[in-house]
Amino acid sequence: MASLGLGGLNVSARRKSVPARNAAVERRNLITVCRFSVKTLIDRSCFETIDDTSPEFNNFAAILEQILSHRLKGQITWFGYESPRSFWDYIRVACRKVSHNCICSIENMENVGSSRAKGRAWIRVALMEKHLSEYISTALRDFKTTRRFYEDGAIVLGEEANMLAGMLLGLNAIDFSFCLKGEGLDGSFPAVIDYTPYLKFTQSSDSISSDEEELRTLGSSGSEGSTPENIGPPFITDENSWYNKCKRVEQKYRLALEQKGYLEELVRLRENQLSESVSQNKLLLQRIEDMDLAHKMEKEQLEYIIVELQDQLKSFQSLDQLSAEVSLSQSSLDPGHSQDGKQDGMNLLNEGKEDTPSLLGLCGSLTSVASYKSLTSLKSSEYLASPTTEMTSPGLTPS
Repeated sequence: MASLGLGGLNVSARRKSVPARNAAVERRNLITVCRFSVKTLIDRSCFETIDDTSPEFNNFAAILEQILSHRLKGQITWFGYESPRSFWDYIRVACRKVSHNCICSIENMENVGSSRAKGRAWIRVALMEKHLSEYISTALRDFKTTRRFYEDGAIVLGEEANMLAGMLLGLNAIDFSFCLKGEGLDGSFPAVIDYTPYLKFTQSSDSISSDEEELRTLGSSGSEGSTPENIGPPFITDENSWYNKCKRVEQKYRLALEQKGYLEELVRLRENQLSESVSQNKLLLQRIEDMDLAHKMEKEQLEYIIVELQDQLKSFQSLDQLSAEVSLSQSSLDPGHSQDGKQDGMNLLNEGKEDTPSLLGLCGSLTSVASYKSLTSLKSSEYLASPTTEMTSPGLTPS
């Protein structure tokens, strides 16, 4: 029973590992073929212009379409059914943040109707703009949107996504020329990848050396009286070995040249990003300095307004005190006229309050305090002189 249980566990584990292995192999195959197609495009661009008639480009477009459509979720309809979806639906949402993007222009194209055709038009426009790598990098950074459109195990959700963005960066050095009204934008048929250009068998150096030893052994095992024509194969193998060595050196040179171009393009991109970040930093520092200066000026204005309001408050208090003293002096000198004095004092207080430019002080006027002080001092001196005249009048002196 224990052996049966272990056997069942092994079978279930194998069943689970098979889909995972198949998905990993599928991702690896697409990424490898994409790298080969990018290299062939770079090689072909050295001799001729890349356009819609180039088989290397058609194969690359089919590979990129397969990668962006790998494990893409379907769209749920109102009735609960899942309808197929094109990768353009994902690109249209995830690449909105790219500056000066071509999303709106592709959406408004009259001769492109289906979603698949719009996606193919986007690939061509992005290559002509030399921004395909930037579009893919921006879309992959939006992980939330990518999660919403793709299932688990998709290439854009795995580690291969970073490799994809790096491979596409080398295409910025190629000048593409496409016609956006050709048959390549027909979205009625899915794209098919042609694997035959990448299935070339290359014999390794160990295999070549083993073949040479085998040929030498066969030549030495022949009869001693063999004719000079029998020694021909070793010379041929030597020529073949030199030719294969030259081919390998040439391949290494091309690979180094491609890597050099890729690194130069990467350095140029990083320098542009650095210059943009430096300029943005300068703008932010200038904006901070301007804000500090504006805050200092506002602080000084508010402090000046507070001092002015305090001066006005002191003047109001002195006016109330003067009116109270005048009313008390009138009541003590002439009880009969106390009510008139109080009434005159109240009238004078009301007149002073009406003439006081308190609202101008709130607005920050500097002349309001001076004019108010001169007005109140004048009124107070005139009003204080009235009891003296009453005391010196003949009617108040005792007979």
